[in-house]
Amino acid sequence: MGELRILAVPFVASGPSGVAIRTHLKQLTAGDEEVLRLVGAHLGSLASKDLKARCRDGLEHSAETWAVRKRELTPLSSSRWAGSITKATHDQWALARRCQSAHIQNLEAGIRTIEHRLSQPVGQKGTKHAPGGYRSRREWHAKSRRLRVLQDRLATTRADHEAGLVHVARGGKRLARTRHHLETAHLTESAWRGRWEAERWFCQADGESGKRYGNETIRVGPEGEVSLKLPAPLAHLANAPHGRYVLARGVAFAHRGSEWADRVTANRAIAYRIYLDTGRNRWYLTASWQTPPTPTLPIEAALTHGVIGVDMNADHLAAWRLDVHGNPTGSPRRFFYDLTGTAPHRDAQVRHALTRLLHWARSCGVRAIAVEDLDFGAEKTREKHGRRKRFRQLVSGMPTGKLRARLASMADATGIAVIAVDPAYTSRWGAQHWQKPLTTTIRKTTRHDAAAVAIGRRAQGHPIRRRTAPPPQHRSDAVGHRTVQAGPDVPGREGTRPRIPGPRTRSVRPGRGVNAGNRNAQHRPGRSAEHETWQQDSLPLSL
Repeated sequence: MGELRILAVPFVASGPSGVAIRTHLKQLTAGDEEVLRLVGAHLGSLASKDLKARCRDGLEHSAETWAVRKRELTPLSSSRWAGSITKATHDQWALARRCQSAHIQNLEAGIRTIEHRLSQPVGQKGTKHAPGGYRSRREWHAKSRRLRVLQDRLATTRADHEAGLVHVARGGKRLARTRHHLETAHLTESAWRGRWEAERWFCQADGESGKRYGNETIRVGPEGEVSLKLPAPLAHLANAPHGRYVLARGVAFAHRGSEWADRVTANRAIAYRIYLDTGRNRWYLTASWQTPPTPTLPIEAALTHGVIGVDMNADHLAAWRLDVHGNPTGSPRRFFYDLTGTAPHRDAQVRHALTRLLHWARSCGVRAIAVEDLDFGAEKTREKHGRRKRFRQLVSGMPTGKLRARLASMADATGIAVIAVDPAYTSRWGAQHWQKPLTTTIRKTTRHDAAAVAIGRRAQGHPIRRRTAPPPQHRSDAVGHRTVQAGPDVPGREGTRPRIPGPRTRSVRPGRGVNAGNRNAQHRPGRSAEHETWQQDSLPLSL
């Protein structure tokens, strides 16, 4: 068995640092929709120009250039609108910069893998830790050409990164490319044009503490009245004093409405965003604000009532409750979800599965949920997994980031701690040590259920390997000799016990004699010898 890598220490995940809630703008009049469209289109054009200026500045950006851009936008909108636009532009450029760095790392990983496999003989089989050569000369030739393509891409991307050049499309590159494949996307040109323009609109404003209702640009009162400050060129559309426009109907927040109302009455900062969902043809209002970080609970306190180990899979969450000693109690639970369809559908499926999981945890009285600290960012490249296309699709489809963020947010609201553990070997060792012992005549334990037990035990600091009882007194090696419970300081205690070749007796040294562990291989009356066939002789007829 190869050397095991060092396992990371389990830790309690930090809670969310912000809150975002959404509501539907219902029963808007034709005038309301027209004003929202004009405001979004006008501010969107300003945001596009500002993004172009920010990308042109590149690494030469400074506070002075930021102030210059804001002063140029103020006469065309307002001081607060200009501040929101420049801040959103800066965030978008920074996000593109981080994505560019991640793309460089992905290209470097692919190039390293291809170079290693090209250096191996054709047909060379790989090992557990390193891939082998390619299967045929044809595949070797194709991968050598792909290596040159990746090297060219890497050189171009590195040059852009060093120069501070990023490539950003307001509205999204995917939607922009859809314009050339309307039949495949089942869209008409007019439908695509409406979606493209709606994605490029800009109607969002940051909050200000101390101002009326926490926002001077887009204001929502305690009774739900929505009003917004019109940009200077559209001030003639105002239906309220001070160049403001008030929507005909108010809004109400069903989720966390009391928290929102407390912030509004206290004039604390709340950011708002108004946008159009072209698929449903509905207008929505999103409110968001920052929250002070929740003090993380010590891991010892979180584990006082046991833990629920959760193994995330492509279509369900496998969970099992463990007591304070690391023993599985009750039966495993599975929370299924469907990750096909649109992004809102997938998000809702994950949210519903986590809701059922948290309700079960509260009913059990458990205050901690253990999950794997998964990160498939560098594990789903084409070069790493090669022909395993189905596995790459499986890994890419698992919403690890979204599930981790949603679980941390939802668990924080219910007072349940989330413990992240190292994912190394949990599935393998769980199946090896727990799947068979937990399988009964009325319950079939899967590998995922056993992995949930392994995850929970690792969060509690227990080894994954089960403790087996020593042999009784009347047998050899009386008590304690054959237990597999390793001490906490024993290196490789999580690994498989190496098999010692030879007999299991003390009279014969290993590697000599007949295998004593196989009773059929021993020279005993009624037992066959090793590598021999035994057949009873026929009885004499004289008898």
